[in-house]
Amino acid sequence: MALAMVPMAELVPILSSEARRHDRTLGILFALIALLALLVGVLWPRKYEASTTILVQESNIVTGLMEGRAVATGVTDRASIAREVIFSRKVMDDILATGGWMAQRPPPSAVEQDRLIESIEGRTRIASPRDNLIQITYSDSTPERAFKVTQRLAELFIRESIATKERESRNAFDFIDSQVEAYRQKLASAEDKLKAYRDANPDARPGSETDANTRIGQLRTQVEQSRMEVMEQHSKEAELATQLSGESEITMVQTRAGQIEAQLAELQGQLDRLRLNYTDDYPDVVRIRHQMQDLKDALARADQEHAATPTALDSGIHFSPVYQELRSKLGEARRNAAAAAARMNASERLLDAELQRSSRIAGLANTLAELTRDYEVNRDIYQDLLKRRENARVSMSLDAEQRGPTFRIQEPAIMPLRPSGLRLTHFAVAGLMLGLALPLGVLFGYVRFDPRVRSAAQVERVAGVPVLATVPYYATPRDRRRRSARTLQFVLIVAVVVAAYALTYLFQLKG
Repeated sequence: MALAMVPMAELVPILSSEARRHDRTLGILFALIALLALLVGVLWPRKYEASTTILVQESNIVTGLMEGRAVATGVTDRASIAREVIFSRKVMDDILATGGWMAQRPPPSAVEQDRLIESIEGRTRIASPRDNLIQITYSDSTPERAFKVTQRLAELFIRESIATKERESRNAFDFIDSQVEAYRQKLASAEDKLKAYRDANPDARPGSETDANTRIGQLRTQVEQSRMEVMEQHSKEAELATQLSGESEITMVQTRAGQIEAQLAELQGQLDRLRLNYTDDYPDVVRIRHQMQDLKDALARADQEHAATPTALDSGIHFSPVYQELRSKLGEARRNAAAAAARMNASERLLDAELQRSSRIAGLANTLAELTRDYEVNRDIYQDLLKRRENARVSMSLDAEQRGPTFRIQEPAIMPLRPSGLRLTHFAVAGLMLGLALPLGVLFGYVRFDPRVRSAAQVERVAGVPVLATVPYYATPRDRRRRSARTLQFVLIVAVVVAAYALTYLFQLKG
């Protein structure tokens, strides 16, 4: 490469000389690049952006007062919720009408509408710069449409959000109300089953098991007392029998009337002792009264017989008073033992019946516990649902009157006056800079890598011999005329480019 090591001081004159030789080519290349960039800038679609900000007010005085009684419908990811609402088919159909797409003749088909909706979604940005802010930005080629669509998106979002809150609270109330009715029927059914079971099984009533256990304890105590009393009377009976066997039976002659009177006196003493502790209805008191009545009847008959034969003796045999008293006590002991045994047997029968009743109550307890548990569970759920239904009613009223979380437009959309993104000015400046840089770059590459010799210093450096003299180039009149023509063409080309830029700028100012 001849110019591989050419210093920059030698390269600059060469570049200047080559630029003068190829000025028309460089001018044409500059004009093509500049005009092409200008054309791209003119044809580049303009993008106008309109933005609006919505403030979400979650708390107010009513919300604080109704805390614990009303549930406010809230959102966590507001941008995601807003995107779901705005990009719904219902909202997009309204936007198609607002933007004027549906007013076209002929109106767009269903497929074209889907494409338009996809295009609108692609040009719409939804963000949440802060927790309680929602920002909606829409870009379009027409500023009026960008403004109208952005404004309408905010209105539709607020309307749909409020409607969604009302619908959500109403659906919650309707659901809880249906559950209240369902559990009311379940509670009534459980109550009817529990009542029918208790009516069919009297022992299944509350407290029956406790009563049975108390009664069993009392009867067991009575049985033990009666058994101890029987054993005591039998022991007393054996002792009296022993004493009676050692006593002389016959001591003197006594009449039958005297014997009856002695027995009456003994029974009267027993009756007096019993009446100190028992009433007249007590079995032993009644029994002694009957015995006394029998002895009185026998005494009356003995008196009648004695009156008929006053000198005759009843039996001619007289008993000892001690022996008679022992016999009376022995009889009393035997009677008391029999009465205690009878009471013990009665108590044992009652105890067996009560034990069977307790076993029956234990068998009924499982079913009763299950029915009671079902009733209590349904009752608790029913009462809880009643409270929740009232809370849902208050929440529904708050949402219906817009007393809960509200939406307010913090920054309304405004008409965009200038397009956003790349504009004509950007393309014009880039075209001029590229139109200058690219031809000069091509010229530099051409000179830098061309192997031809263009200076005496280059000959000396390559050949290694000194140059004695150089013959300058002499331009003929024809060469001068051709050079002047190329210069004029270059100036005209640059003037055309400048005029095109100026006219474009004027047209842009006039809209």
